[in-house]
Amino acid sequence: MYVRHLTLTDFRSWPRAELELQPGRTVFVGPNGFGKTNLIEALWYSATLSSHRVASDAPLIRAGTERAVVSTIVVNEGRELAVDLDITAGRANKARLNRSPVRSAREILGVLRAVLFAPEDLALVRGDPGERRKFLDELATTRRPRIAGVRADYDKVVRQRTALLKTATAARFRGDRSALDTLDVWDGHLATHGAQLIAARVQLVNALAPEVEKAYQLLAPASRPAGIRYRSGVDIIEAEASAGTVDPEVFEAALLDALSRRREAELERGVCLVGPHRDDLELRLGDQVAKGFASHGESWSMALALRLASYELLRAEGGDPVLLLDDVFAELDSARRQALAQVAGTAEQVLVTAAVGEDIPADWDARRIDIGMTDSDSGRVSQVSE
Repeated sequence: MYVRHLTLTDFRSWPRAELELQPGRTVFVGPNGFGKTNLIEALWYSATLSSHRVASDAPLIRAGTERAVVSTIVVNEGRELAVDLDITAGRANKARLNRSPVRSAREILGVLRAVLFAPEDLALVRGDPGERRKFLDELATTRRPRIAGVRADYDKVVRQRTALLKTATAARFRGDRSALDTLDVWDGHLATHGAQLIAARVQLVNALAPEVEKAYQLLAPASRPAGIRYRSGVDIIEAEASAGTVDPEVFEAALLDALSRRREAELERGVCLVGPHRDDLELRLGDQVAKGFASHGESWSMALALRLASYELLRAEGGDPVLLLDDVFAELDSARRQALAQVAGTAEQVLVTAAVGEDIPADWDARRIDIGMTDSDSGRVSQVSE
């Protein structure tokens, strides 16, 4: 798989960009702040419908404009698919597949399969559980695009149920039990969608764990062995996940039981205390949790191992994903740089950003695209020159 063409309109610092790409290695070179990462971010957005740098869409739209457009042409086993994404802050994205509108932007997921390495990956080890949940959910969606719908349904249920929890306590004191009856209905929805999401995550962790172990051994052969496991706030779910269970019915029953037991605490606090939005991916080195105990080098090795494992898993299941390397070589020591370069050397397409050409392995045969900036009526904007 590779991206043959990328077009940007009013995406971040790019009023317009037209790039013809090709298999092999391509390096975008330019000083920090000139917009090279924005190219990688646009491709990642086309693959996942999310940014690796910001949580909302508003920063993706160039200042002074109302919408951004990301268009890609992806070649997979000789077949071309064109994807166009219209990004408008505060509104649902619109998408076209081969120039025909689709009902939901989620329908384009799976057209471009990609794995991203970025400096932000350190947060996978040192950040809060939300970073690791996002990693799992994005990878699960890349493997099985239908998971995007499960995630969206679950997020909607959590929002609705949280709003109901905030009003149910006051209603109960007034003798009005209708809110509590409605809460029972939303408990069922949360358990149904939550169980499907947990099953997808656990299945992914089971497949990913041996790849993480191998990747970490490659990156840090003298270090402690690495391991991952799914952590849930519901003991039964965690035990079943550790035993290899991926049955949504088992998880659904466990969620319903936990929701029943935590009902009073949820009403008191006005938040959902049970569900996959409270879970975590535990990263371990030897007998210690990586967060808080891993050195800087070990943390980087673990973050890279997660991404390398993702790449190997996707490649084994359906061909080479596109590798996106956002300024990571500058962050790595020589051993980790060499290990990453070794994997990248086997990929069908690798797109890399670097502040200076010297950050790229010397033995790489790569096409270089220089990124600059120029003044315009609307301020400084990015431009491409080869």
